[in-house]
Amino acid sequence: MSHGSGDDRRAGTVARRTRGERVAGEVGGAFGDLGTLLPHTLGAITVAGLAPVGVLASFGVLYVASGLYYRLPIPVQPMKAVSAVLITSGLSAGEIVAAGLCLGLILLVLAVTGAIGRFARLVPPSVVTGLQLGLGITLALLSLELMAERPWLGALTVGLLLLLARVPRCPATLVALGAAILLAHAFGVGTPWPALAWAPAWPPLLLPDPGDFRHAIGGAVLPQLPLTLTNAVIVTAALAHDFYGARAVRATPRNLAFSSGLANLALAPFGALPMCHGAGGLAAQHRFGARTGAAPVILGVLLLGLGLVLADQAGAVLAVIPLAAVGALLLFSAADLAFSRRLFDARPSCWPVIGITAALTAWADPFWGLLGGCLAEIARGRVLALRQAPRRSD
Repeated sequence: MSHGSGDDRRAGTVARRTRGERVAGEVGGAFGDLGTLLPHTLGAITVAGLAPVGVLASFGVLYVASGLYYRLPIPVQPMKAVSAVLITSGLSAGEIVAAGLCLGLILLVLAVTGAIGRFARLVPPSVVTGLQLGLGITLALLSLELMAERPWLGALTVGLLLLLARVPRCPATLVALGAAILLAHAFGVGTPWPALAWAPAWPPLLLPDPGDFRHAIGGAVLPQLPLTLTNAVIVTAALAHDFYGARAVRATPRNLAFSSGLANLALAPFGALPMCHGAGGLAAQHRFGARTGAAPVILGVLLLGLGLVLADQAGAVLAVIPLAAVGALLLFSAADLAFSRRLFDARPSCWPVIGITAALTAWADPFWGLLGGCLAEIARGRVLALRQAPRRSD
């Protein structure tokens, strides 16, 4: 599963595009990640009752920092297992802070000690490819679920994105989302635009109790950790190097774990939803034209403004975007993540390993995909060794 000059050719597309195309690509790419960001964020705000100022401003800070440091469209995403528990089972504000602090500390320790790098090197390329495929399938299922709310609107958004992708200097995602909002209102199914007022606010400081940590560790931290180590660290680093080659020198598993860990430790007490990087968001931003750190900076500044200036009204502003259109965006990133060049470059002997890893990831979660894939890779190695043994004896 080798990767050669194709990485350099992809990285070189930054220089070959005109200035107008680069600007449109960064703007369009900035909104490409809404498919993974918006559903969990809105759920945390509207269902679980988290304060929008803390959630959105914290995302904004890490988005800006990520763009400036990595100089690539490295995304920021909510930790999905934590947000799922938050929305379905309920976590108190203190337990959410405790979960963020615990996850941040674990990631920081793994990064500082170098353990995350050693762990990443132990994961075979075939297993990484299977994780990408399985995560892509999972995202595709989520996208179809979101589009099912208004299938016609989701289908129109997909068609519009395909059409706009062929138009030079067009920020496809921004135009498509705007059109989806207008269509939803035209057919009477859109969320009313809120009456906005200047309401600047600052995130309140929240401190957890000792009991919050006990509940958070069992209910949120342990389910989340395997997903973060695989999707947000190992697969994101691999995908960044696939897309950008030598330009992705900073996007190492160690750095990705460090930036996620530091952000959660610093921002969790201010009401942040636990967050990390993610391969799906990277695929989405790249798909819609982002090639530099400008895309995450653009979205980060927007989220900071929404959170700090509009405060509690910010959630209502985001809710105007139809979820069917968000699902359409997510469908593209799911396809890019699943059908990576790694998949098509894989040797035939790796296909069973990739299939087992992907199936377990999509059916259960990345932890079981990682475990089952590694066992399958060990079995593959034994089979290859047995086949070669008679040849050596001859």
